Amino acid sequence: MDNAERLFNEIVKEYSERVYWHVRRFVNSHEDADDLVQEIFLKIWTALPSFRGEAQLFTWVYRIATNETLNWLRREKVRSALRFTSIDAEMERRIDSDPFFDGDAADRALSKAVAKLPEKQRQVFILRYYDEMPYEQMSEVLDTSVGALKASYHIAQEKVRSALGKDIFTGSD
Repeated sequence: MDNAERLFNEIVKEYSERVYWHVRRFVNSHEDADDLVQEIFLKIWTALPSFRGEAQLFTWVYRIATNETLNWLRREKVRSALRFTSIDAEMERRIDSDPFFDGDAADRALSKAVAKLPEKQRQVFILRYYDEMPYEQMSEVLDTSVGALKASYHIAQEKVRSALGKDIFTGSD
């Protein structure tokens, strides 16, 4: 086994579960997340020779995962428009019909509220709230300033809080 294979196997072992849940929170479907994770790791494999170590490995993996997921969501938005359906309605349907969703009613409501956020706010919310990613690391993954990320997260929090009609957040950011 060469060094690239060894490194790739380590990446898969270390990050596959985190990448899956990161993607799943965006796409709201086990099957779509599973397919997308395979595509992401294929992209990582093909991009591995170009990894120069300028960014942390974790940041590099998350950037690829986030970009591939956003590209998938954009394609879904186009497909939705061609079917004359709302992408928000489609995401809600996926949350309601996913047999692998194991959350309670509150988790389901939170997932629906997050799915309705604009793309950038949804990215920031998922990375901060679910993945508990520090703003500095988010800044590297999303190539956005820490101040802008904090503002986006605050706005996203307010929209989710308003959608749920109650305070689910503890602490402040």
